[in-house]
Amino acid sequence: MNKMIKSGVPLFVFILLTHPLFAQSGDEIEKARKVFTPEITGAVLVGDIPAPEGFDQAIKKKIGEERLSKIRSDRQIEGRENDLAALVLMRLGVNPESLKLPERRGRPQEESLEEVFSEDEVKVKFTGAEYKVTQEKPTGFFKSGQDADIVLSAIDFNNTGGPLLFNHPGEIASDGVHLILADRNNNRVLIWNQLPSENVQPDLVLGQKNFITNDPGTGLDQMNWPVSVSAAKGKLVVADTENDRILIWNSFPTSSGQPADLVLATPRGPEPTVARIEWPWGVWTDGTKLAITSTRGSSGVLLWNAFPVRNNQPPDILMTAQGKMGTPRGITSNGQYLLVADHNAKVATQTFAGGFGSSSVTFVWKTWPASEDQPYDFTLEGWRAGTFLPGNRLILLSTTHFLPSIWNAPPMSIADAPDLQVGRQGHIEGYYFNTGDGSDIAWARNRLYFSLSNGNKIVVYKGVPTSQDEEPDFAIGSPHIDTNTLDENFMITNGVVATDGKSLFVSSDFDRRLYVWKSLPNESNTPPDFVYQLPVAPWSNALWGNTLVLAGKNTVYLWKKLPLNGEQPDLTLTGKIGSVQLSELAGVALDDHYFYLTDHENIYVWEEVPSSSEEPKFILRGYGPGRLASDGEFLVGMISHNHEVGVWKVGKLSALSKPSKVPMVPHRISRSFNMPGSAMSAKGHLFVADTGFGRVLIWKNIREALAGKEPDVVLGASDLEDVSQEIGRNKLFWPATLAFDGSYLWIGEFKFSGRILRFSVR
Repeated sequence: MNKMIKSGVPLFVFILLTHPLFAQSGDEIEKARKVFTPEITGAVLVGDIPAPEGFDQAIKKKIGEERLSKIRSDRQIEGRENDLAALVLMRLGVNPESLKLPERRGRPQEESLEEVFSEDEVKVKFTGAEYKVTQEKPTGFFKSGQDADIVLSAIDFNNTGGPLLFNHPGEIASDGVHLILADRNNNRVLIWNQLPSENVQPDLVLGQKNFITNDPGTGLDQMNWPVSVSAAKGKLVVADTENDRILIWNSFPTSSGQPADLVLATPRGPEPTVARIEWPWGVWTDGTKLAITSTRGSSGVLLWNAFPVRNNQPPDILMTAQGKMGTPRGITSNGQYLLVADHNAKVATQTFAGGFGSSSVTFVWKTWPASEDQPYDFTLEGWRAGTFLPGNRLILLSTTHFLPSIWNAPPMSIADAPDLQVGRQGHIEGYYFNTGDGSDIAWARNRLYFSLSNGNKIVVYKGVPTSQDEEPDFAIGSPHIDTNTLDENFMITNGVVATDGKSLFVSSDFDRRLYVWKSLPNESNTPPDFVYQLPVAPWSNALWGNTLVLAGKNTVYLWKKLPLNGEQPDLTLTGKIGSVQLSELAGVALDDHYFYLTDHENIYVWEEVPSSSEEPKFILRGYGPGRLASDGEFLVGMISHNHEVGVWKVGKLSALSKPSKVPMVPHRISRSFNMPGSAMSAKGHLFVADTGFGRVLIWKNIREALAGKEPDVVLGASDLEDVSQEIGRNKLFWPATLAFDGSYLWIGEFKFSGRILRFSVR
């Protein structure tokens, strides 16, 4: 006892440690877990947070001094050790508030993972995840249309996680009484019967029977990826985007799962219709007029001057901006003034400061169009969506500049700059509007509701902001205005998968992260063990033997030993390698023969992992595919701008090598590729992620694929004729990346879905 006291351990700590009640109980551990999260206990265990007085002595009593030393050297913690640390902290009477990770300029700890990381260094975050791991692997081969086994980066198959867990919500609307949200990736529309003044759950759901399910469908009571909503005079309109239709309720719905009364779609027939509804993205109505955007087909805006009264009623006017619309998206109007955001317009627009901007623009008509394809008056730079405010003021949320802009009167020309911009760009200099495709604004009863797609929540102002620094008052679908529930649930955007058959790695350019599962997870919704935050966004990755490489923008990160314990990269190459300027790196691969990089123009080939000064052995010029993959025998790359897949024999590679093309039939849609996201050869098979058609094509023998044989297996579809896209267990939505270990095929979905799916041979 005297020895312990002399060592600096307070008497109360000694009594605590030696008391027989110090043995843990299940109930007490559960209580401790609720108070101290794995993020906190993990940080204390590894030493990121200074240990409170008495903690080290107490935890050594539980796990041993040698084990604590090992944790602090290799940053690897078991779940049980997190529980014990939580128990010790609770019994020491530690205030959890005192153990929070350092905040950055006032942003709360609950902010996204990115908030706790420096912008210019690789940081690692331990999650403390415990999960079921794969024990015995299956043998056999895949079958067309089979179900996936598990899903990561999602709650589960056909499971939303509840009424207040959104998944990349789309547009938002109000009729002054109700609030309506298109919960896009959950295939549902959520309705609050009273305007919410706090984080309360919705009253009704449409497109689903309840708040849990999210499977898509084509019935009038179902939806497939709804993007936009609008309501007025008792009517509700929904853009059921992936079903290529508009759903209309003539009286406001009163029960969950209530079917629509009318549907507007373009019936398939022998005579093509000019005003076709394909992938409708935006809807707007005042209860009399109706406007929708069709991103494909018409590539324009369809207007009804009187509200439709029958199914498939054709529009009165089609607007294409004289053919300059590309993929028109959101609509903003007050019934006279009309704005249409376009993601890929065929124009260049002069910015407020002069010069020219991107093709993401908003077409403006100062009066409601009265004739077919009436010329637009001007364009605003950027894709902007929003609403009109009292006094004919206008607020637009830009997915280009991310900031809400307020005009005290609608702009009459491009020279009319906004009177106020709210927030600032960047996380730490003002409120960060984490927008994204489909973000929108609704105004009702002196409240502004912002749907933030990438922020995965609604943030609300009690009134119109009057200063740039004013922050939202509260959030819906999130416990705090700065908390991103996508991060909390490890939902990954643009996941690029890699595996060695023992561990799983997923990199993301959007998140600028690398997610690491030390063991192959065997259940859905399994969090990773580690999350790396990277200064530069990795677009692609490659795994060969014990080496992992990430590449993107102008940087390559390389681990010579797989990073299973939070190790830093062994090599970082930035800017250039020899005389090769690194810019917009699109693909990386390696094998026992070569190391490959591509930048959409050329494939640069080194005999081994290069130093920063080493010149490539040779260059395959003019073959700038996206992602690359090599199995040591074949180098495979998808040449996306030609919708082709190219294959090189590694043993015969030289500067003069030309790829063999996987032959498909270009005049038959289902027998051609549509924006293939990646392709790979593994175990003698060929896999192609045919992104635009929502499927993965598999040939048992790559040589048969090159000889023109049709695929042996189609995943994500029942057969080759099925080119629909759905978020389902046996359906795929924008599958883009692949990894195969002989038993499991991991598929990463992109952009409009974020799932990571595992398919097993059988």
